[in-house]
Amino acid sequence: MTATLRILGIDPGLARMGWGVIDVCGTRLSHVAHGVLRSDTRAEIAARLLTLHEELAEVIAELRPSTLAIEQAFVARDVSAALKLGQARAVALVAAARAGLAIAEYAPNHIKKSVVGVGHAEKAQVQAMVRRLLPTSQVEAADAADALACAIAHAHLSGTRARMIAAMT
Repeated sequence: MTATLRILGIDPGLARMGWGVIDVCGTRLSHVAHGVLRSDTRAEIAARLLTLHEELAEVIAELRPSTLAIEQAFVARDVSAALKLGQARAVALVAAARAGLAIAEYAPNHIKKSVVGVGHAEKAQVQAMVRRLLPTSQVEAADAADALACAIAHAHLSGTRARMIAAMT
């Protein structure tokens, strides 16, 4: 019997942090839950980060994933936005580390390619494929869809890695 792996995917953001949890058993993916954590944009940065940390810690405690898959920071031109994204990522990484979760990080293009087949897919394409791969999810929020896509990408990679190891032994 194949063990079930529970993966928490994170689409980091300071104002909106998407999260999604899936179970993986062999090649079968099952939707568990998803949502978006929000911080008050009028609050000080420390209070916003604390809110995200506390809410994410609650999600982890309730759903008990064994692995966190998180999108790597993508830096375009706005250094301030990149810094805020980095702080939100740090909150998620600390929450996962405190819970003893294994952590995997993926580039945005890798996630899109794993789920859609194209590294530069639009958000709508990612959302449509997540709905197709996880039909019970009925995901509406783009941030949650991106988080589920991150979890799916990790499931695909970890499954491939397991098959390669099995083939070599």
